[in-house]
Amino acid sequence: MNIRLNKNQKVKVNSSKDIYTIMKQILLRENKYGITKEHFWVVGIGFDNRILYIELISLGSTSLAVVNPNEVLRLAVQKNAPKIILVHNHPSETLTPSEEDKDLTDRLIQAARIVSTEVIDHLIITPKKYFSFADSLLFAELVESKKYVLYYELEDKAMQKGKEQGVSEGLKKGKKEGAKKKAIEIAKKMLSEGVNKNNIVDFTGLSKMQITKLAITKPNKKNT
Repeated sequence: MNIRLNKNQKVKVNSSKDIYTIMKQILLRENKYGITKEHFWVVGIGFDNRILYIELISLGSTSLAVVNPNEVLRLAVQKNAPKIILVHNHPSETLTPSEEDKDLTDRLIQAARIVSTEVIDHLIITPKKYFSFADSLLFAELVESKKYVLYYELEDKAMQKGKEQGVSEGLKKGKKEGAKKKAIEIAKKMLSEGVNKNNIVDFTGLSKMQITKLAITKPNKKNT
């Protein structure tokens, strides 16, 4: 659900506090029943650091909101948002990120890179205070995490290191193989998210037959 912003909320974002001030207002619009549920929002940020949109992605229970990466990135792609900020509330009013919070942030950082969008922060908020991943060392650690990095990206980094060491012939062969693996990994990711096969063909350059084979052999999609 897209959140309607007033003139004062279409501001330039200079810090996590700027986002919290606005998101606190939005959270407090909820009635007593609604505020006891966990909400997950995405804030789109433009090239000039102004807020483009705020979208409620998920409204869950008192301790959980199910988040689909497709929904998180859909509006960012539509509105050409180069950066996004993730925000969710903890009805318990504790600010310590759970392991699920960390894992989801890690996954979304990597998923956003596929569509050339940058996750720049994740805020946990309550009516009285907030926690910013970016203001802590945690966000930098997640940015460097390899848990959800696609294989081809790791291979590209390894090839770059080899190039610096003068292994030119190996790089040429590795680059070709890496490009193919890159296309296959992206295709698998898009298939798991339900993207149309014709769109995958256009995006990756693979043939429709190759995409069809991947669709037959791809693993079952897991819930977030």
